[in-house]
Amino acid sequence: MKVKVIGAGLAGCEAAWQLAKRGINVELCEMKPKKYSPAHKSESFAELVCSNSLKAERIENACGLLKEEMRLFGSLMMEAADVSRVPAGGALAVDRDIFSSYITDKIKSHPLIKISYGEVSEINTDEYTIIATGPLTSDAMAKEVSRLTGGDELYFYDAAAPVVTAESIDTEKVFRAARYGKGGADYINCPMTKDEYDAFYRELVNAETAELHEFENSKVFEGCMPVEVMAKRGEQTLTFGPLKPVGLVDPRTGKDDAYAVVQLRQDNREGTLYNLVGFQTNLKFGEQKRVFSMIPGLENAEFARYGVMHRNTYINSPCLLDKYYRMIKYPKVFFAGQITGVEGYVESASSGILAGYNAASLLKDENMFEPDAMTCIGALPIYISSGDASNFQPMNANFGIIEGLNERVRSKQERYGKIALRALDILKKQLKTEE
Repeated sequence: MKVKVIGAGLAGCEAAWQLAKRGINVELCEMKPKKYSPAHKSESFAELVCSNSLKAERIENACGLLKEEMRLFGSLMMEAADVSRVPAGGALAVDRDIFSSYITDKIKSHPLIKISYGEVSEINTDEYTIIATGPLTSDAMAKEVSRLTGGDELYFYDAAAPVVTAESIDTEKVFRAARYGKGGADYINCPMTKDEYDAFYRELVNAETAELHEFENSKVFEGCMPVEVMAKRGEQTLTFGPLKPVGLVDPRTGKDDAYAVVQLRQDNREGTLYNLVGFQTNLKFGEQKRVFSMIPGLENAEFARYGVMHRNTYINSPCLLDKYYRMIKYPKVFFAGQITGVEGYVESASSGILAGYNAASLLKDENMFEPDAMTCIGALPIYISSGDASNFQPMNANFGIIEGLNERVRSKQERYGKIALRALDILKKQLKTEE
């Protein structure tokens, strides 16, 4: 019994580790050091290239909860983080070199894991395979993934609008309506007066943007202009574009006299998340919160995901994967990591855990791990496999995708704490049952 894992990033290493722990032979394929992506420089596996922070530790934060859930699976990433951590307040930060070296040594020394160096450009769908090639998948491998997925279901640049939680929207300042009354009242509309728009516009065009990597500059904005760039073309550009107020009647007044309107579109089936329509942006995260919180109704908005514009190869998972990170068309092929549409280091590693665990289960003729929407590690694959295929965007860990409580708890911190404790209890019982 053998599984080929392609890519030795966080997801690939976690997948290989889960497989080997369960007695499965692994061929881990890594193109470094023979070939490097534009962002990678180290020969080590699980290289962190963007930040030394693995986000918050407290379980009242969704990423903190996810890390605790991963510990229950015996996560190699969490083991390495504990060895390499550096002081960072409430965040889990690591020494990147120690972190990557620890994972590399563990993987290389495991007797059931064989390392194959060199670029992989072909997938045999009759062999058990986990594709974990990451957001900077090589051109040759991207071409092969495109063949597997059907061509149009592979994306190379991620231009995502911010997403806010429904419960944080001030319903007193917004109204539901569809433009010209077509269809149901599917959009939440945030109306602006001229003074509100002018103030918002001034801050938007002067806000600080994130720096793009050199390899991203040429293509990342093609066909999807950032809202701040559009705004700089003229003061009224947005009011004739994504903030056009025409055809939106406020049912509270019976009028359509707003100067500008920001529309929010439901982002998940449960209606707990909404994205800002037309707000693809390259603003820094802090600037997004500051400027977009000027929109009426979003003054206290909780951002489940900030907008991003970067090189990010990912597949249209709702069309292609089931909730086990397995291809629907080719059930021996799994995907893991950011190429699936999970966003972030921790989320990527968590998907590798489940892909490896489930591939091992198939080979051992055992039940695969059943994702539960009341856990963070379960809510992520459920989200990416059941989202809107016509408008799929990568998603990070957040409480908006986790099933809420049956009781009403006003304090957000207390509510999230209860959800987290419930999730850990559920997961402990699941894993104990499967032992």
